[in-house]
Amino acid sequence: MTRRGIAVIASAMLMLSLSGGHVFADQSSENLESLFRELATAEYPITAQQLEREIWRTWLDSGDERVNRKLRTGISAMQGGRLEAAIQHFSEVIEMAPGFAEGWNKRATAHYLNGEFSSSMRDIQETLEREPRHFGAISGMGLIFMQQGDERAALDAFEEVLKIHPQAPGAGKHAERLRKKLKGREI
Repeated sequence: MTRRGIAVIASAMLMLSLSGGHVFADQSSENLESLFRELATAEYPITAQQLEREIWRTWLDSGDERVNRKLRTGISAMQGGRLEAAIQHFSEVIEMAPGFAEGWNKRATAHYLNGEFSSSMRDIQETLEREPRHFGAISGMGLIFMQQGDERAALDAFEEVLKIHPQAPGAGKHAERLRKKLKGREI
């Protein structure tokens, strides 16, 4: 992946994470339960997008401003394509708050962008231990499986995302393409 590609992906993630208001919660917030229920049944894409943004805002707030600052510093480094620095910042977030799922998820993303798929997959597993509904982490897993040529596992991951977030556009497109590709082989 080019430095520009990394910057575009990281920039999109940063914009998503910084949009809207500030909610103090973590992955065990009661607020998330209702958001996920609504997300699973959202009738319109715009509603699903709003719910997704609210979930991300909740996930991105550890409840500790020091940890949040370090996370933002890591996101900024990742957005700038400084992946080793981003990994270091996210590692510090994990040391400060090992139960904070988003520290693990952001480090998984930086490892992925750096081409370190095994490290990314380990951090995805840590993320999912803390937040099993983390559709971003599960999507990342699907992308890794695609990179490794394991289309069946990739499809399984994207279908899992769609159970949680039925209107996830990226997961929907990947799943549709993989279903067609795999169907052609299963004759």
